[in-house]
Amino acid sequence: MKGKLMEDVIMSNTEQEEQLINAEFQKLIDAYLASPHRKKVDLITKAFNFAKHAHKGVRRLSGEPYIMHPISVAQIVCIEIGLGSTSICSALLHDVVEDTDYTVEDIENMFGPKIAQIVDGLTKISGGIFGDHASAQAENFKKLLLTMSDDIRVILIKIADRLHNMRTLGSQAVNKQYKIAGETLYIYAPLANRLGLNSIKTELEDLSFRFEHPDEYKEIKTKLEATQAERDTVFDKFAAPIRAELDSMGINYEMKQRVKTPYSIWRKMQTKHIPFEEIYDILAARIIFDPQDIDTELNDCFNIYVKLCKIYTSHPDRTRDWVSHPKANGYQALHVTLMSKQGEWIEVQIRSRRMDEIAEKGFAAHWKYKDGDKTETSSEKELDKWLATIKEILDDPQPDAMDFLDTIKLNLFASEIFVFTPKGEIRTMPAGSTTLDFAFSIHTFVGSHCIGAKVNHKLVPISYKLNSGDQVEILTSKSVHPTREWLNIATTAKATTKILSILRKEERELRKKGEQDLDEFLGKNDIIRDSMIADKLCNLHGLSKPDVLYVAIAEGKVKLGRADLDMLKGKSEGGGWKKLFSFGKKAVKPITKKKETVGPDFDKKKTLILTEESIQDKYTLADCCNPVPGDVVMGYIDDERHIVIHKLQCPHAEKLKANHGNRVLAAKWEMGRMSLFPVSIHVKGFDKLGLLHEMTQVISQLHGVNIRKLEVECDDGIFECTVQMYVHDTKEVDDIIEGLREIQDVKEASRI
Repeated sequence: MKGKLMEDVIMSNTEQEEQLINAEFQKLIDAYLASPHRKKVDLITKAFNFAKHAHKGVRRLSGEPYIMHPISVAQIVCIEIGLGSTSICSALLHDVVEDTDYTVEDIENMFGPKIAQIVDGLTKISGGIFGDHASAQAENFKKLLLTMSDDIRVILIKIADRLHNMRTLGSQAVNKQYKIAGETLYIYAPLANRLGLNSIKTELEDLSFRFEHPDEYKEIKTKLEATQAERDTVFDKFAAPIRAELDSMGINYEMKQRVKTPYSIWRKMQTKHIPFEEIYDILAARIIFDPQDIDTELNDCFNIYVKLCKIYTSHPDRTRDWVSHPKANGYQALHVTLMSKQGEWIEVQIRSRRMDEIAEKGFAAHWKYKDGDKTETSSEKELDKWLATIKEILDDPQPDAMDFLDTIKLNLFASEIFVFTPKGEIRTMPAGSTTLDFAFSIHTFVGSHCIGAKVNHKLVPISYKLNSGDQVEILTSKSVHPTREWLNIATTAKATTKILSILRKEERELRKKGEQDLDEFLGKNDIIRDSMIADKLCNLHGLSKPDVLYVAIAEGKVKLGRADLDMLKGKSEGGGWKKLFSFGKKAVKPITKKKETVGPDFDKKKTLILTEESIQDKYTLADCCNPVPGDVVMGYIDDERHIVIHKLQCPHAEKLKANHGNRVLAAKWEMGRMSLFPVSIHVKGFDKLGLLHEMTQVISQLHGVNIRKLEVECDDGIFECTVQMYVHDTKEVDDIIEGLREIQDVKEASRI
């Protein structure tokens, strides 16, 4: 009887799951039928049944049937990005080849070459074998961009896949959450932004923030909810006269408020070193209208803008015309910032319905696949241009996938400026671009021989930063060649990649010459070359590796002579380690005691416990961010298998999470108050007699903290001060900052 009851329960659960799966699939079909695409319901149903059979019996970490994931990805592809049947089928099948015994050939036989090609592209991104020092994630990203050039739908489905994984990230281990969230924030959110998927970009950022900094996320959400009623009142008062004016124009429109996301608020708090209460642009407004027809769309935007400026005063430096000159990702809107009657600046975005759809879903969703519309807009040409640039960068051999990733990342989040050639042709460049960047955007030869430029008919150097509206004429000289200093001037991915490529070619030739010079020197002095000689010479001259040594020899920076001979023949000063080795300008003693090294069987899923003893013997605190007990931290296994502790929001840690997520570890503090940790605080305010005394009273007397170093600078009555001190934990830091802010003439105080 008991067995029968258990059988009924299992049967009941199976039936419930079956109903849930079918309901979610029906939701997908309903959304597809409501879209403007061809009605290929049979093909989508066939793909669903095939995927359901292939993943039968498999469950996700959350416990739900695996098929729910492909259905959810297909829903995002259909509803949130707006793609058609080919993409929906590919989304349903995207894990079949990787996770089951079916092959790409099986997919092609059943669903045709196009779907098979996309599924193959998605499978290649996930699979692959990488070297010990290569970053699997960076290599995957490289493949991702390579497949973009063939079919943009691969990257769009991959972004949808990542979005659903982020929505269900709670079932993963903490170290996996850090890896996936870090990678999402570093790569996928900027990529979604660059492809015009604004709403997805925003959600990816917020989800990453929620998992990496749950306490800060919760705090900001709570404060947003607490101030919602106040914002509603401000918006209603601000919107009332605008609505009246728009109604009188006879325009069909909707006006709604737009609130900054928790992530963007937190980023502003971090970069500006200000609390939530001092962020004044949380509220913005958006006007979305239906134009009379497509030809009047542009004029309608500016007519609305003129009406708004009659009601409120506009900020002269904060009007942005993305209507006449769309962003490279297809974004179009007219932005104007107005002074409300309550004395607050409020930004208003003016968009047509079409512009709004492109802003939220991205023009890539309609690129070359829109039924019955084969016209190519200027924004679509921009996407083609961007894909061509990536293809060009990929074609250059890169020794390190990490370098490639950082190079591409330069341009993913860049804002645009518009500059003109001498013939009046308009070119889109990332904001902050220099003359040198513009030269390389024209041609590699022009860039590599650029000596300067005439900007608006005035002579400028290659480092000159261009502004929107500049007319640029590049000047070249055959005697000029790229140098390492150019890497500090170039800001675009294309220019950086080309300069590196040219320098690598030159360095290869120098290395070859340097090695020949070394062999000649050794031969003259009857020394037989072995594998250790180059390393010994590197130690002697304070150089990092043999390749650097060979270049230095070829350039004459290292002159081989008597000291080299003595060392190689064993006549160097005795004691070996007693000598100080010079690395650059800094003399350091060789490390005699190293922290504990982790073995290959180390359990990466376990959470590191940071105690006084483990910090002393096992783990190293990163110099780049100086974590303190109370900070949200993570561990990282470096190349020498030592564990380094970083703050989770440390810029260096952000790169590590994205590039080497498999080495990231969860960590938490369990410290007493025995140890002290270095921190720095930045203070700014109005200068007055005795201010420094008041500050040191707060720090030393009230909190008993020792000041390590204090730097003060005063200029026209404004003082800035950096205080370095030793503290026990973040609570002590927060208490000191709060105490400093209470001093009458201190206006800003924040931890660096």
